[in-house]
Amino acid sequence: MPAIIPDFTEADLQLVSSLLQERYGKPMSPEVADSELRLDPANDELTVCPTYYWSERGAHFVVFKLPLGQYRCQFFYTDADHYGTGRESYDDLRDCVLALLRVQADHERQSAELSSGISATRPALESGEDDYHAPLIV
Repeated sequence: MPAIIPDFTEADLQLVSSLLQERYGKPMSPEVADSELRLDPANDELTVCPTYYWSERGAHFVVFKLPLGQYRCQFFYTDADHYGTGRESYDDLRDCVLALLRVQADHERQSAELSSGISATRPALESGEDDYHAPLIV
């Protein structure tokens, strides 16, 4: 029987809402949902995971709460156009959401540069961002 994963807390919601407001410059609150994930690629068993979902500027975002205080995230534009951060999981919700927002912002900027004919380049990393991973199609 799969482990029951506790729901996100009110503090989790406040943290994510604050990060989204900082990113988008307006009050935002993610929707709370449940997702069924296959946590072990070698096993077909699905686990119900608490999930945060929001949509902004044409992108859809999901953050999944996993067992043992881990988090997984991705963003997507269509059913066939999904991206991750390059990391399987995070042990800190704040780090997970910030990485997701950074990678999506980079992807958005690179797409705009490619559309306008400007050469897309990887931005210089700010201090403390040494775990940057380019968008990963999942």
